[in-house]
Amino acid sequence: MPEFADYNLSSYEFELEQELIAQHPSQKREDSKLLVLNKKTGSTESSRFELIGQYLSSGSLLVVNNTRVLPARLTGSKKTGGKVEFLLLTPLPLIEPEVYGSLKKADIECLIKSSKRPKPGDELFFPGNVSFKVLENAPMGRTKGELLWTGDLAKYFIDHGRVPLPPYIQREDNKSDQERYQTVYSSEEKAGSVAAPTAGLHFTPELKENLSKLGIGWAEVTLYVGYGTFSPVRVRDIREHKMHPEYIEVKQDAASKIRQARDAGHKIVAVGTTTVRTLESVISLQGRMDSYSGWTDLFVYPGYKFKIVDQLITNFHLPGSSLIMMVSALAGRENILKAYQMARNEKFRFFSYGDAMLIR
Repeated sequence: MPEFADYNLSSYEFELEQELIAQHPSQKREDSKLLVLNKKTGSTESSRFELIGQYLSSGSLLVVNNTRVLPARLTGSKKTGGKVEFLLLTPLPLIEPEVYGSLKKADIECLIKSSKRPKPGDELFFPGNVSFKVLENAPMGRTKGELLWTGDLAKYFIDHGRVPLPPYIQREDNKSDQERYQTVYSSEEKAGSVAAPTAGLHFTPELKENLSKLGIGWAEVTLYVGYGTFSPVRVRDIREHKMHPEYIEVKQDAASKIRQARDAGHKIVAVGTTTVRTLESVISLQGRMDSYSGWTDLFVYPGYKFKIVDQLITNFHLPGSSLIMMVSALAGRENILKAYQMARNEKFRFFSYGDAMLIR
């Protein structure tokens, strides 16, 4: 039986409080370090991310998540004047408004933080004549309701919203986060994630071009990262853990590139755990790699048999998270323990603004 304690990595919770509070984006993308882990032998090597092309075979296909983080956190008030914090969870492309003249209305999901949780029927008000009516309090702290606004909703959040940094970064977001907490290949059309696919934060346009010259391919898919990515596994038997559903999209062009690379015997290299979930979900749901759009709640944990992903570029994850279990499924628990210990010894940066690991 797969036990939660086996993947808690509690020995790595070293001075987490001070370390996480200090997380900031001062490290430049091109300065990221890279730990290379051979999943077959367990051997590890320390390098720099800009040299990752040396560890990828020609013909390999990098598959990235091109979603974009929306500054979806708003500060507003109740009718009583009490302060509320609002975080939009529904991806923008999935919001289908009803239009009444200049007014638009749509059902959405969000998180609300206030002194008392709002009840169905309560209304919240935000700058710029935007309001939200609570319809239902849902599981996992979510709230369902009606959002009312005028004009362009994406522009509204860009003008009035704040970047929803991970909850373990215990500081307010600032201007540097607005740029640094996005991948350089994120698509404006794919705005709507509450967190960045952080493995992609290490890439620069120059590195992308250099990898292309080495014969390494590039394909883009989309997973709108939900807040469930930060939810720890709390059940003793990890098979009982339920993932929060996230919306994924794979276009025909990307599916064709992936099939062609696989048919030619080349490696499929997922950039980030969100890409792993996307690719493995599509092939699990359809039986083959083809275009797809819909929801996934796939939970990848040790014992899972990977169907399409060969290698993974990822950051270092929180103890007790579903993500640490995913990388353990690919590389083996003992190999991950060894790699994390090496990363600690060599002072790698962990978590969202941290360094990277290539599992090959």
